[in-house]
Amino acid sequence: MKTIGIIGNGPKNMLPDLNQYQYEVDFWIGADRGALYLAESNLNIDIALGDFDSVSDEEKQKINKHAKKVLTYSTEKNYTDLELAIQIASDLQVDRILLFGVTGGRLDHELMNIQLLYRLLQKNVEAKIIDHSNQIEMVESGKYTINNQGYTYISFISFTNKVEGLTLEGFKYPLIDQTIEWGSSLCISNKLTQKKGTFSFRAGILLLIKSCDTIQ
Repeated sequence: MKTIGIIGNGPKNMLPDLNQYQYEVDFWIGADRGALYLAESNLNIDIALGDFDSVSDEEKQKINKHAKKVLTYSTEKNYTDLELAIQIASDLQVDRILLFGVTGGRLDHELMNIQLLYRLLQKNVEAKIIDHSNQIEMVESGKYTINNQGYTYISFISFTNKVEGLTLEGFKYPLIDQTIEWGSSLCISNKLTQKKGTFSFRAGILLLIKSCDTIQ
């Protein structure tokens, strides 16, 4: 399975320790200031891209020193730097994309970045957004096994107008064949009662969010 890690230019304090993923990620792409975060973590930058309007000349030199390839775009373009990075990653026949540095900061960017998970879902690419206290992914109907991986809370949010037949097993608040609609808070802040649980649903698309106040 080929895994690509993409680093956006969100607030640095929202990032997890990127070095924890160095053996999991096969190829690193830094979008704009995200490339600087990779350089500061002493991780190889396979591609650095963007308009680089968020870095100084000195920081840009540091990026150029660490990056194998640098793609520079105009500040006036139709796509965000992150979406350009995802487009490039998709062309590399990737199986999985891990997105870092895409939460926090400007709310319009954060909401758009979460919606980009839908684009990847359509391409059958497994994708996750990861920051220092959250992990977000989008899933289609089916049955799944889940573990908390050190997260306290597990939430299910309907991305489509409604999700039908949601069943939760092994959770503090179980469900059986429940329909949740867009805007419902019914499945926020649930918890596993054991190491693993299962969830399933027959129609719709879910946002699965694992979170905690602070990861130990």
